[in-house]
Amino acid sequence: MRTMEYSMATIDEFVGQELGVSDWVIVDQARIEAFAQCTGDMQWIHVNEERAKRESPFGGTIAHGYLTLSLLATLAIEVGLIPPDASAALNYGLDKVRFMTPVRSGKRVRCRVVLSAVERKDGGRILVKTDSELQIEGETKPALIAQTLAMLVA
Repeated sequence: MRTMEYSMATIDEFVGQELGVSDWVIVDQARIEAFAQCTGDMQWIHVNEERAKRESPFGGTIAHGYLTLSLLATLAIEVGLIPPDASAALNYGLDKVRFMTPVRSGKRVRCRVVLSAVERKDGGRILVKTDSELQIEGETKPALIAQTLAMLVA
């Protein structure tokens, strides 16, 4: 149980702590196809279900790595990365990403978020670094691990 409220003023006290684990989100074929349409990445292993069943080592289609990566921002917001007194949070980039296990169509994923660093900037801004792990339901290895950066604005 936290002894203090998570806020822009107290965020430094939470470095090294898990902020939370998101709810499960399904990565179904409709989501994969929508991502493919949006990005133009129509590689068969993502969008051709029949061929993927025949030829893929995964027994079916898999999500794009960047689709799984794109889920981190929303899931981090869900677990409370942005303090309630921040007026905005901006994606600031990534320091490290490793895709560990493909996410097969129909699987559910969730994100575990640890606040790993805080750097106070001018104008009341705070650069935060998180260690995020996108877990796949029923799998021992995560889909990906990433060090993400966000700029919080007071």
